[in-house]
Amino acid sequence: MVVTFEVGDKAYVPNHGVGIVKEIKSVDLGGQEYRMYVIKILDNGLTYSVPVDGVGANGIREVIPMSAVEKVYEVLRDKDTPADKQTWNRRYREYMNKIKTGDPLEVAAVLRELARLKAEKTLSFGERKMYDQAHSLIVQELAVAKDVDEQIIKDEIEAIFTT
Repeated sequence: MVVTFEVGDKAYVPNHGVGIVKEIKSVDLGGQEYRMYVIKILDNGLTYSVPVDGVGANGIREVIPMSAVEKVYEVLRDKDTPADKQTWNRRYREYMNKIKTGDPLEVAAVLRELARLKAEKTLSFGERKMYDQAHSLIVQELAVAKDVDEQIIKDEIEAIFTT
């Protein structure tokens, strides 16, 4: 499925979160003309440019539809999946790969696992950084998908993890 965007559309950029397509421009690179999306990331103002025909290869996609939002909450609430008992190095690599996919269900699974770990012990610097990244990505995308303030999503996630 080929994803196309118009100026003003919201797009999810893996590792960065939700952004808005600010411009579609032509760029000459080495004598070759490319049409580029210019996406401004909402969270940090970063400007991300990607060739129009490279959107899928870069994992850029539409924000999840409302119909998929509940699936993310189900992943966050799942207490039946056994905790990952691999060494931290292996877990770190696996979790980073899941975050890099940009799949909201995979990112939610990483957030859930790190929240479980956080409930048992103080997270290491690397764990905390990854937790914060996964949390930010999920909060941002759910807030945009549901068209609500991010604080509402943060409160909902906190309630899930404290019950």
